Amino acid sequence: MGKTLFDKVWDAHVVDSIKGGPDVLYIDKHLIHEVTSPVAFLGLDNRGIKVLRPENTVATPDHNIPTMNQDKPIQDELSRMQVDKLSENTKKHGITLYGLNHQYHGVVHVIGPELGISQPGMTIVCGDSHTATHGAFGSVAFGIGTSEVEMVFASQCIMQPKPKKMRITVNGQLGKGVTAKDLILYIISKLTASGGTGYFIEYAGNTFTNLSMEGRMTVCNMSIECGARGGLIAPDKTTFDYVKGRKFTPKGEEWGKKLTEWEKLYTDKDAVFDKELAFDAADIEPMITYGTNPGMGMGVTQSIEVHNNATYKKALDYMQFKAGEQILGTPVDYVFVGSCTNGRIEDLREFTSFLKGKKKADNTTVWIVPGSKQVEKQAIEEGIDKVLAESGIIMRQPGCSACLAMNDDKVPAGKLAVATSNRNFEGRQGPGSRTILSSPLTAAAAAITGKISDPREEFKL
Repeated sequence: MGKTLFDKVWDAHVVDSIKGGPDVLYIDKHLIHEVTSPVAFLGLDNRGIKVLRPENTVATPDHNIPTMNQDKPIQDELSRMQVDKLSENTKKHGITLYGLNHQYHGVVHVIGPELGISQPGMTIVCGDSHTATHGAFGSVAFGIGTSEVEMVFASQCIMQPKPKKMRITVNGQLGKGVTAKDLILYIISKLTASGGTGYFIEYAGNTFTNLSMEGRMTVCNMSIECGARGGLIAPDKTTFDYVKGRKFTPKGEEWGKKLTEWEKLYTDKDAVFDKELAFDAADIEPMITYGTNPGMGMGVTQSIEVHNNATYKKALDYMQFKAGEQILGTPVDYVFVGSCTNGRIEDLREFTSFLKGKKKADNTTVWIVPGSKQVEKQAIEEGIDKVLAESGIIMRQPGCSACLAMNDDKVPAGKLAVATSNRNFEGRQGPGSRTILSSPLTAAAAAITGKISDPREEFKL
């Protein structure tokens, strides 16, 4: 029987298998940030041991850093302490750190791919659930907890039960105004927020192979939002063209050797999955969420589903919506474009391409946050910052920003935000804040009109 892509990568990294228990899995790359690493480092100190392979670890602060005035000391005491501790710990253990204002600084799941740290066939972990992003390269990438971060520090291995395998196939061309973000929000709305629990998802079909690498990263990033352990897409020419020539990718003869290996990373025709699902790209329209988990999503022109259960009613009460109503036209207080889901240059280009000659709505505050210093630099070189400024928007500096309420970029209580990030939980963007997830294109329509709008209508697509 043939193997799935997931099997090929996972099995190649199994150091040992515990009978009736988890596998001991070797980890190729370990990404760390300021929030989930301090206690793990403390655990090493208490045991009197060092990081086994510091050259396999890369660090950057991203979660709770400010996105303005990064050249000045961090004002929040806890944030400053965590960032300082990351600097101290990485120096002590000989780990590469891309700190604030470094040319390679940024959101951990943005800098990994853009620097060529993330490569096909790897195992990649980070103390962050959206590590699934790197699966876009045909790698097995997943988030881990603080105790597991310490385990990888100490042994470069982790004990993990092998997940079940799901394949989601989507074929057909995405309609006008429909993006990779809409594609994954649609899938999650069909699976629900728990439909992928226990599985690792492989995305297959020409809808995915026609996506750019940025689009594939957006899809894999949100695999965790349907409960899956992670998601991956088989590497192909698009993948190899993206990876080639980046700072940490193989060069010369080594590139040829690696390419030969990577070209074997695909699911065999006779491989068997534990679950198979299929969707038609033509059925997808620009998506928005209306509840308090990413599974509560619908097309922007649709009406909220009617369900008679307490959890559903609680979510709608929190969001101040009613079952059966449309939310098209609902006033929007904040728009946020950024995060490890949609903070790449392609996302900023998509947002600003429809802003030229237009002004943002007076009732809406707009935060545009590049995912890294390299994205910021490219945006400036392309004049994106100028287009934003002419529209009444200031481009902020790299960081996780309003994706989560761990820094200064918080949406006030009761206010409604349209966000290109990955989660819309209660208080995710600030205590009492309300979040609608969307694509950068739908966010652009909201920024201009000051309300939930169909980008196809607003931009005459």
